[in-house]
Amino acid sequence: MEENKMKKKVMVAIDESECSHYALQWALENLSDTISASKLFIFNAQPLATFAYLSAASYGAAPLDLITTVQENQKKLTLALLEKAKDICANYGVDAETMTEVGNPKEKICEAVEKLDIELLILGSHGRGTIQRTFLGSVSNHCVQNAKCPVLVVRKPA
Repeated sequence: MEENKMKKKVMVAIDESECSHYALQWALENLSDTISASKLFIFNAQPLATFAYLSAASYGAAPLDLITTVQENQKKLTLALLEKAKDICANYGVDAETMTEVGNPKEKICEAVEKLDIELLILGSHGRGTIQRTFLGSVSNHCVQNAKCPVLVVRKPA
């Protein structure tokens, strides 16, 4: 129990992108001393699903069972993503705890950092240009500005 209190808390936020998996792999390879001496959390924020396309596809209100199926499939994909990340960690001898929340990734990551008292947040960068960041926003930029801990943004080489 005392050992857990002494361990630093590190969180790697991932999504289905290649960039976030690269960030996890990079952290495990380059920060192995820090990671192995820390409690590692792998976090995924499931964006709120928009069902407008379902309504359009069904010419009106989407049937409830269709919405439920889409939500269940999203949850299965998220759990598979987290399991894959946990397996990657296990290959490096690191036992990671996985977590997921539903909502805006920018907000949910920062909320999890605060709730768990994370001391280092690691995320991947999609490498979007200025125009794309303006319209789509940047999760990493938001976290750098708002997370209550140091943030390491890992960019995958071109």
